[in-house]
Amino acid sequence: MTLRTSLYQKHVDLKAKIVDFAGWDMPVQYTSVKDETLAVRKKVGVFDVSHMGEFFAEGPDAIKFIDSLVTNDIASAAMGKAIYSPLCRENGTVVDDLIVYKLAEQKLLICVNASNIQKDFEWMNAHAGKYDVRFTNKSEHYSLLALQGPESEGILKKFIPNLPSLEYYSVWESGQTIIARTGYTGEDGFEIFGSHEYIGKLWDQLIAAGVTPCGLASRDVLRLEVCYPLYGHELNDEITPLDAALAWTVKLNKTSFIGKTALTDYKPKYKLVKLLVEKAIPREGYHVVDENDGVIGVVTSGTMSVVLNQGVAFARISSDKFSKGQNYFIDIRQKKYPATLVTKPFVQGGHK
Repeated sequence: MTLRTSLYQKHVDLKAKIVDFAGWDMPVQYTSVKDETLAVRKKVGVFDVSHMGEFFAEGPDAIKFIDSLVTNDIASAAMGKAIYSPLCRENGTVVDDLIVYKLAEQKLLICVNASNIQKDFEWMNAHAGKYDVRFTNKSEHYSLLALQGPESEGILKKFIPNLPSLEYYSVWESGQTIIARTGYTGEDGFEIFGSHEYIGKLWDQLIAAGVTPCGLASRDVLRLEVCYPLYGHELNDEITPLDAALAWTVKLNKTSFIGKTALTDYKPKYKLVKLLVEKAIPREGYHVVDENDGVIGVVTSGTMSVVLNQGVAFARISSDKFSKGQNYFIDIRQKKYPATLVTKPFVQGGHK
């Protein structure tokens, strides 16, 4: 059975194009991908991301428990911080990537990808027995909005006047509502967790205030322009964080975490690179080849950048075939298109 968020009818009423995403009926776009992308880059847009999963770890060992599961350092992070991290198996491969929110000494919120809710909960819960912790899946009780863009703080304060001045990647809990200064677009913005009733009311208020409703298509363009990875594309069950340019999230100085032994001496099999393509649109699955037509990798995500009006792509290159100085091409229907290797994000976001 296809799932629907609490805002589904509101998307239909706005004449959104609905598609299946990870088993959910989700809005892919309302007007155009270009308009929605530029609204977020220049003003403000809102996304329904209520399909994401919400877990809570509560109790004396809540921090210790979550810190033992993920590669990033949860224990040392300040209270009130949000921490992005891969979740790995003993062999170092990625179960999922997620964000941990330190709400209190004995209370953490963990937000996971919609497609992995059941898998993640079963994996994490299987390791809870040795800790004094209550680990619960409350995904069905929460809806979630992502308000993104340079005008997001001003708009949100109209409806939440007591909103504190949050730093980037920090979180504030007020009653049943949890607000984090996070997002997936590279722009300033907030993610608001709350009851279905509250989020429905807030959605209506934001739309009435002129905020642009945005779908999954613009969300994908926005995240790729600023080079944020997506599970199932840059990350999957077969590769490690070190194969996906996420070494910065793997804190090998931690005493222990699942996967530490495997990752400590791991030599990456792949190099995740950013490629700019001037005269074509790269798509997932296209081969990356060298000047001798040898296949050296594959595009993991690709699109037309709205801001640059050029093709942009993440590509997974075999480590033994990677060289900064070589020429790169993307094979699109038996035709080679030159691709430029870049080191910085294609678009510089405006987050705080």
